[in-house]
Amino acid sequence: MSVVINSNFAASVAANNLAASSDSLQKSLNRLSSGSKIVTPSDDAGGLAVAMKLSAAARRSGAALNNIGNTTSFLQTQEGVMKVTSKILDRMGELATLYTDPTKGASDKANYSTEFDALSAELTKLGSETFNNIGLFGSVSVNTTEAGSGAIATTSYTMASGLTIGSLSGINSAIDSLATARAANGAAQSRLGFAAEVLTVNRQNLEAAHSRIMDVDVAAESTQLARWNILVQSGTAMLSQANQSAQSALKLLQ
Repeated sequence: MSVVINSNFAASVAANNLAASSDSLQKSLNRLSSGSKIVTPSDDAGGLAVAMKLSAAARRSGAALNNIGNTTSFLQTQEGVMKVTSKILDRMGELATLYTDPTKGASDKANYSTEFDALSAELTKLGSETFNNIGLFGSVSVNTTEAGSGAIATTSYTMASGLTIGSLSGINSAIDSLATARAANGAAQSRLGFAAEVLTVNRQNLEAAHSRIMDVDVAAESTQLARWNILVQSGTAMLSQANQSAQSALKLLQ
């Protein structure tokens, strides 16, 4: 190999290798210190784009779960009121039947009427109950809850806000309507329960997929850190040696 002064190819190669090792060491340090595999978009532009979409979908699933939980609370509150309504109707039916007893005098019937009217007034009051200022009865719709690209649950039914009860047949009709409304309420709660299960699984899988793209594997990255650290140290030593090799040319000139 010729001995030259104006250029030092060995030093140039050592310097380039040292720069590459130092850059890789810095990236490894950034990943371990941040806990993220993608510190800057240039690390994995495509992966970052996918991770952003997965994260957004997971957050939407979480929001949808909150909506389902609130809607379930609404339905449970409604069911509680309807359960009380059912008891009131049962008692009103009993009073209406007792009222027809021919052995009861006018004062007795007046007492039955007093309780009947009081319960009727309570039914009207229950019909105006609200949940977060939203009426529990009337036309009730459990709106579509969106998660990803699909609709999770939609249901609607009608519950009269005021039951007209003028006779025993009217009470029976009201009980039939209430039974239908409670069945619809139960069906809606059941459907939302299954929808919540699907959303929970979907969110977990989305978060896992996001983690595989974004989160650094500490064990693997620590191994890489040790590798780059050694290469930087050895590269520094070799660059020093390469720079000293040109000194041999001076000895030839002495």
